[in-house]
Amino acid sequence: MKWIKLGALGVAGLLLVTFVFLATWEPFAARTSEAPEYREYSAEIVRSEYGVPMVYGDTDADVAFGVAIAHAEDDFFTLQDVVAMSKGRYGAIAGQDGAQIDFAYHLIGARETAIREYPKLPADTRALLDAYASGLNQYAETHPEEIKLANLFPVNGEDIAAGFVLRQPFFYGLGNVIGPLVAGEPLRKEFGPDIPGFPREKSPAEQLREELTGENMAKSEHPNLVLPIGSAGDHLGSNAWAVTPEKSGGPTTLISNSHQPLRGGVAWYEFGVQSGEGWHFAGANFPGSPFPFLGHNEHLGWTNTVNRPDMTDIYKLEMNEAGDSYRLDDKWYYLEEKEVILPVKMGPVTLPITQTIYRSQHHGPVIKNDNGFFAIRYGGMDKADQLDAYYRLNKTTNLEEWEAQIARMAIPSTNFIYADKQGNIAYVYNASIPDRPEDVEANWRGILDGSRSDLIWEGSVGYDRIPKLINPASGWLYNSNNEPYTAAGEGSDLDPQDFSPVLGIERKQTNRSYRAYRLMSEADLLDREALERIKYDTAYERLDYVDTLLSALEAMENSPRLQKASASGVSLAEARDLLLGWDLTADNKGDADALALLMIRSYMGAEYNNTPVPDVEEHLKEAVDHLMEHFGRLNPPMSELLRLRQGNVDLPLDGGSDTLRASTTWREDDDGRLSLVHGDSYIQWVEWPAGGGKVVSRSIQPFGAATTRSESPHYTDQMQLYVDHKLKPVRFFEEDVREHATSSKVVTNKRD
Repeated sequence: MKWIKLGALGVAGLLLVTFVFLATWEPFAARTSEAPEYREYSAEIVRSEYGVPMVYGDTDADVAFGVAIAHAEDDFFTLQDVVAMSKGRYGAIAGQDGAQIDFAYHLIGARETAIREYPKLPADTRALLDAYASGLNQYAETHPEEIKLANLFPVNGEDIAAGFVLRQPFFYGLGNVIGPLVAGEPLRKEFGPDIPGFPREKSPAEQLREELTGENMAKSEHPNLVLPIGSAGDHLGSNAWAVTPEKSGGPTTLISNSHQPLRGGVAWYEFGVQSGEGWHFAGANFPGSPFPFLGHNEHLGWTNTVNRPDMTDIYKLEMNEAGDSYRLDDKWYYLEEKEVILPVKMGPVTLPITQTIYRSQHHGPVIKNDNGFFAIRYGGMDKADQLDAYYRLNKTTNLEEWEAQIARMAIPSTNFIYADKQGNIAYVYNASIPDRPEDVEANWRGILDGSRSDLIWEGSVGYDRIPKLINPASGWLYNSNNEPYTAAGEGSDLDPQDFSPVLGIERKQTNRSYRAYRLMSEADLLDREALERIKYDTAYERLDYVDTLLSALEAMENSPRLQKASASGVSLAEARDLLLGWDLTADNKGDADALALLMIRSYMGAEYNNTPVPDVEEHLKEAVDHLMEHFGRLNPPMSELLRLRQGNVDLPLDGGSDTLRASTTWREDDDGRLSLVHGDSYIQWVEWPAGGGKVVSRSIQPFGAATTRSESPHYTDQMQLYVDHKLKPVRFFEEDVREHATSSKVVTNKRD
């Protein structure tokens, strides 16, 4: 018996050692960074009545140091997530979901690109990034109790660059290529204009509509072609407007209305900067950036919306029998291969999961699945000069300077809508679109032959080949994630025939686009009042997926299930009739608004993401059961269903998925309410008065400046304004900043 006890103790000891190892190994095995070379920084952080920081410094680098500390004071929690992503360690924080991001980090070679490209950036840009990293390091050093992953700090400018390299491609849908390839599933590449010899396929929504109505959607004036949005399959979206003084009857107007998640690594953070070197800007960025991505300076401003050109090509490689080499033309080349360890947090332990990463020296990253080896090549691949381009854009002073920075094609994607104090407005369909050969027959939206070198393009198309509009005759511009050929109204729009189909420019509309185009075109004057009505519009057009849903409901007339009661005792006929009487708005006034909100998002997602259309009867039954379970009726006010929640504040919302007042996605809380997680996020309204007056701007965030600091008065102090469609002043000029300041402090890293 003694040996049994000893054996049991041995097993227990082994289990204990294993547990300790799994609970502690990751920080010691993780890649560490050297802190930037010491340089003295000093910045002043002045906060407005809403806690929004304006950061002052003698140099741009001083300001970047202060930006990092100000942001960490408001949301160090999220900044740490972003730093972990930039080091391939996010799985140690977020488990399996984080490990998927770490896999992408290794697959696209984010660190290798940063190591190679960071030293090539101009010295002042590198100084800015190192200063920002130094600010993060200082905050981490002085607040060790907040650190959630050991050995995450210090960071340096190269780490900041690696984070940019990792995240940018996912804005134009790289995740919709990587995900299916890893799983061995069919690709969901976006549908664009026909390429001769390769006719466009019909989406599931188009097929269903033809079955129900006999109508071919492709014959419509603006066919809504399927577009996969985001790696999570949700339609993200944004709106943007610019109006000339002649059309507004007053100021040049720029409205930024980006739709991002309200929390997390791509949620907007609002701030302003002013340095003795001429950097003076107010806007917003994502965690991990020293400069705003959108906003305005004294002279000009811009905003962005996501565009979805076909920027990714997939090649099937012809491998040798050993599976270690691929053929290109008449030669064989070794496939690069390396093992990486992904940390995956599982409760109190972190598992080391080994993955093999492949890369073709000619094509790019390679994914192996049950169907073979597939290489990926995408626009902006292996580059980091976007960091310099964003910084330079912040300091441009006129249209010519601004356009020169955009023309570098350094920023891989996103539409730009621009306005300035001279009354100029502009729209640029910015995208590093692959420079595919026009004289080669290939289905660029399919799987390409990886053995053909003539299909491997180099670089991006020139600025002269992408769509752009400057000062259209209409006097207005907009974008709501729609094709670039509806942007300025009849007589001012671009002609799609002027652009090669090989560019892969999306041909699609959104409901927001249909509504914005109509309302802008119908308005004689686009003054502030008219633009506010347009921005907060909650209506749908009966087009595309909206028509698909309603047509499916109409076709239910003879369904044997129609008179059957749902689990709650309500017949589907009653719910169907309520929806067919819907007034096509999400304004909280109609009896059908809540039911429509539950129904319409899935149909929107099916069309945008090229996934099967929901079974209308099953979907209707689920919506009915939800409302009856939590509200006891089919027609509660939509504002009781849809809520803006943060801390102890719980407010009603209007707007739906894909309305101009956007409440796009939500989580279902225990009480059955839908808590907004994505939709209208940072809004900024900028005006340059006619005659050369000073720029004036207003803005709003859904929650407050201190996004993750529940103890802060600025955790929820913008919520009521947001719900009420109101904006707060942006304190831009120093006299105004200091007059309304609620706090001011100097931050420095000076050594005693």
